[in-house]
Formats: sequence, C-alpha cells, structure tokens
Amino acid sequence: MTLDYLDFDYSEDCEGTGTFDAMAAANPAQLPALQAEVAQVLAWAHAQFPGTQGPADEGGEWDDDLSAVQEVATPLALAFDSTSSTIAVHTGTPAPARTTITLTISGGSAFCGALREAFGMD
Repeated sequence: MTLDYLDFDYSEDCEGTGTFDAMAAANPAQLPALQAEVAQVLAWAHAQFPGTQGPADEGGEWDDDLSAVQEVATPLALAFDSTSSTIAVHTGTPAPARTTITLTISGGSAFCGALREAFGMD
C-alpha cells in the first residue's frame, strides 16, 4: 500500500517499542485524501492486530495517538512610515483553512515489522 501524504519517522525506546510519527498538512481539497490515508493505516492496524490495541504497559501490542489542528492564515501587509517611525499593518484576505493531522502509532517488533512491510517503509 502506498502512502502519499504520511511520511513516518521511526524511533525506538530502550524496551524495544517502536514509534512511527507522521504529520501532514492539507488544504480543503486535499483533506479527504489525507483523512482516507490515515484511516487506511489505522484500519490495517485494527485488521492485522485485532483486539490488541492499547498501551504497551497495559499489555497492548500497538497503540495510536491521532490529533489535528486547523489554521487560517491571514496575510499582513506591513509598511514602514519614515515620518512617524512606525509600522502600519493592513490585514489581507484570509486564505482557505489548512488542516494539519498528526498520527503517532507505536508497537512491538512484530507490529512494527508488519507495518513497515505493509506500507513500504524503510
């Protein structure tokens, strides 16, 4: 399975738990595809490791943390007035909202190996 939006960074703790972190930002037109990709990864995890989601210290094989933020960028035009030595600020037209989704998914070595294989991660 190919991932177009999510680019995971991998780290591992001293107990062997691997963690994949990804953050992706999308404009309104791209958001459905980004959400579908996140859903694909989580659906895979639930299907391949059913009933094993949960924190490792509570016996879980894998777990995830999913969050998002939506930001509207509003450009500001700045102009220096040399007479008064001040800066004048004029608010521009806000851009369409951009959504950033963060997905952290972690697990034991079997889970991490299977996730790498399923999504072609290095």
